[in-house]
Amino acid sequence: MLTVLTDVAGYPRWWPQVRTVRRTAADAGELVVRSLLPYRLVFTVHAARQDEAAGVLEARMTGDLVGWSRWTVTAQPLGTQVLFEEEARLGKPLLRLLAVPARPVFLANHAAMMRGGERGLRDHLATVAGH
Repeated sequence: MLTVLTDVAGYPRWWPQVRTVRRTAADAGELVVRSLLPYRLVFTVHAARQDEAAGVLEARMTGDLVGWSRWTVTAQPLGTQVLFEEEARLGKPLLRLLAVPARPVFLANHAAMMRGGERGLRDHLATVAGH
């Protein structure tokens, strides 16, 4: 599972809202994401922590999103739990101006993106397991 999540270049294959990934360094890549709203975010993720024994993968984000994100993969009696957490703020000036008045719309847009990622990851893992 963690292998799929560490392959950031492969995210567009299973996460529809991740439009492109371009490697910028051995431990970094630029992502272009777009969900329902007609704007895209371009940001770079920098590997910060990869602890396979703990099932943790963390990254720092710079660009249109600034902050961090973390995947935590935990074995459960009936399968595997995957938790995605992030703390980010908008780095794009126009979106920062709209952040307060458009907050409900931005939150809905983000929720749609996360649902797309969850569905895509489930489908991708089911396909990989079927091989």
